[in-house]
Amino acid sequence: MDYSILKTIWLNNYKSVPKQLTEISKVNGLISAFNANIDAVKKISGHTIEKLIGEHVKNPSSLFEGKNFIEKKEDVFRGLINCFKNGIAEEWIISDINVYHWLEKTFGYDHLQQGGQGGIVANIMAVCGVNPVFVHSASISKKQSELFLDLPNLKSVNEHQEIKKAKDIIRTDDIPLIHYIIEFDKNDYFRFNGERITCPKSNRFIATYDPLNFKLHIDKNFAERITKPDVNYEFIILSGYQMLQETIDKTLKGTDRIDESLKLVNAFKESSNNPIIHFEIASTQDKVIRKYLIDHIATQVESIGYNERELIDILEVIGEPELAKECNTDTGSVNLFRGMLKIFEYTQTPRAQLHMFGLYITLLKKGFKITPLQNRNGMQTAATLAAAKAGTGTLDIKENLLWAHEKTVSETGLNELAALSEFISSHFGTNTILETGIFSTDKFDIIAVPTILIDQPITLVGMGDTISSVSLVAAR
Repeated sequence: MDYSILKTIWLNNYKSVPKQLTEISKVNGLISAFNANIDAVKKISGHTIEKLIGEHVKNPSSLFEGKNFIEKKEDVFRGLINCFKNGIAEEWIISDINVYHWLEKTFGYDHLQQGGQGGIVANIMAVCGVNPVFVHSASISKKQSELFLDLPNLKSVNEHQEIKKAKDIIRTDDIPLIHYIIEFDKNDYFRFNGERITCPKSNRFIATYDPLNFKLHIDKNFAERITKPDVNYEFIILSGYQMLQETIDKTLKGTDRIDESLKLVNAFKESSNNPIIHFEIASTQDKVIRKYLIDHIATQVESIGYNERELIDILEVIGEPELAKECNTDTGSVNLFRGMLKIFEYTQTPRAQLHMFGLYITLLKKGFKITPLQNRNGMQTAATLAAAKAGTGTLDIKENLLWAHEKTVSETGLNELAALSEFISSHFGTNTILETGIFSTDKFDIIAVPTILIDQPITLVGMGDTISSVSLVAAR
């Protein structure tokens, strides 16, 4: 079908978005846990990268191999080069505070903004009108407090176990938790070791030193107050596990912290009226932790979300290394959908969503409480808000939410959807998913939505968190 016709069809499909935003405001409560932090954002050019490598790296060969972990300053450049060269996003943990101080001094930052999946989701849910939104934060220093939006429906718990507007809470003994987000642009380049390295896709590299979220610290006052019977919520959005390591210290393992969090999640479930729990699977470098998360959290919740890289990482630990390699070589919709099917089968999670470049795909078990059409409407709402965030730089004000409404979907997304449609035809039967975004089998439903892409995004930070949370909560 001619793409101009398809764009018109999808423009009509997307007309549901304003209504879905109205529906979101009817949601009666949401918990966003566990990680909120401060993002120090730095936009960097290829020229600057080249200059800094020349100034700070004495042995270029040190940048070719190593774990996805930062123990010395060279590791920062190694991670940055990897993400720049491949146009991907990754988060690496800094183990040495001296490296953190060097990064602060050498790179600096352009501005501070709300960080951590938990903090980002809380802010966007509050702007969308969910009332109330309860945000967990391991630390609420003055700097952290200033990044929570000044909205009466965005709440947390103070040291006296009082529920207050998050903006009004300052725990004076808490330390700021700052993550460095180094962003770069598509088509920018630099020269390294005799090679011209060109960035294929705008993205970012995150270098994190965060001693509380490293341990998935849970605030006791929040845990005790939010499980009281007078607090209700329809959704729980879980995130923040990606920084855990198999061994945290001599007496504590990362799996212990996961188990401890699950006790609290079960208490949340028991204290409210059957909330839908979504687990956002971020880039988790430790394979033991990654496998444990899939086996012990993804199998216990109603919904999971991941991007291309995270899907590949999951395949690696559930016994699908060959498919992981295929997806890594060709990250198109067909290979990624094949990966989704394997993960769907392994975890048995009722709802799973992939957000890839240009296309979102969701798998729903038959009979799930959210219908395929509701899910498509939620995904379209998420795509609109994600484009608005990319185009305006912020969703901190309600007026920005519909900035991208009535913009057409991308040809990149339609190409990926067309390829997926052909795959579905050959394996499951004739379909109209290219026009409707929905196809049903006897066991599950497939929902796929081409997205609105912004050529020169102002920011991509928190995009996946926005997409996953809005897709689910707006599916009403």
